[in-house]
Amino acid sequence: MKQALFRHADGVWPNTAALAFTVFGWPLGIALLGQSHWALNALGLPLVALTLTWSAYFIHEFAHHAIFRTPQANERWGRFMSWINGSAYASFTDLRRKHMRHHIERADVITFDLQGFLRAHPLVRRVVLALEWLYVPAVEFVMRGFVIALPFLGDRKKAARGRVIGAAVVRLTAWALLAWWSLKALALYALAYLLFVHLLRFADCFQHTYDAYPILDDKPIPQDKLRDRAYEQANTYSDVVGLDAKWLNLVWLNFGFHNAHHERPVAPWYQLPRLHRELYPEGNAQVVTVGELLRAYHRHRVTRVLASDYGAVLPPGAPHRADGFIGAVGVSFLTAV
Repeated sequence: MKQALFRHADGVWPNTAALAFTVFGWPLGIALLGQSHWALNALGLPLVALTLTWSAYFIHEFAHHAIFRTPQANERWGRFMSWINGSAYASFTDLRRKHMRHHIERADVITFDLQGFLRAHPLVRRVVLALEWLYVPAVEFVMRGFVIALPFLGDRKKAARGRVIGAAVVRLTAWALLAWWSLKALALYALAYLLFVHLLRFADCFQHTYDAYPILDDKPIPQDKLRDRAYEQANTYSDVVGLDAKWLNLVWLNFGFHNAHHERPVAPWYQLPRLHRELYPEGNAQVVTVGELLRAYHRHRVTRVLASDYGAVLPPGAPHRADGFIGAVGVSFLTAV
């Protein structure tokens, strides 16, 4: 019975364990945030951040129909996970459609022309850049704000107004109840959410040197270059902690093995480390470790907001090879409509 539920026969136990950890670890972590002893708070904070992160990457897995056998089961679980991490303002169908364009068109097809908006609004631009300098991921919250506001900016997404209002009522009520129970838990949850957003944006930041196109509708991207599989692999990077860092790579649910994911998008998260070793030789130039990327994440935290491209990575062995990797921002699969 269980094997019939999951798409891959070897996924019964890893998926069951990881989904159970996400679904039950999230409320447990919240409960720990409100306890009086600081040690329990210290345990709850990373637990909430990690389960939020896994809920997001499971949405990605469900979008690829990589977990369950039927599309319907993947979609139901995708919607459920979106309620955990706050992306329920957009429909799972929209999230999946926009992400599939990323794979099919081999570009970052984003929802909102953030750079154009910031250049047109100098005060907002200064606030966003100041917050980014302070390590507050303001861009990601602007993108989330756009997802919420879009149905009310015209008739194109008018049908989504009810969902946005309903999601807002549920989430604001939940935040109010959390504050009523424990203001400390509310503050720590907010901190855990910031950590979660940073974890997602770090991974998103350094996985591609694609071109970015702000396209709200289904208009195709410009056919200005050959975007074949060779282009896809050459402009995709595996930002892992290390090829042998089994447990640390699970912070991103193995999403760092991104070249392997793009080569076989339906391969589930637990197969990616093995698949990477099968597909790519030792010392592959597309592997850039988290340790190499931390300097770039710090140095370009303001520059990347308005940068014209994602920068470049030097060949393996070059000193500070990732320092010129500016990276992407505002390309999360959770902020698509």
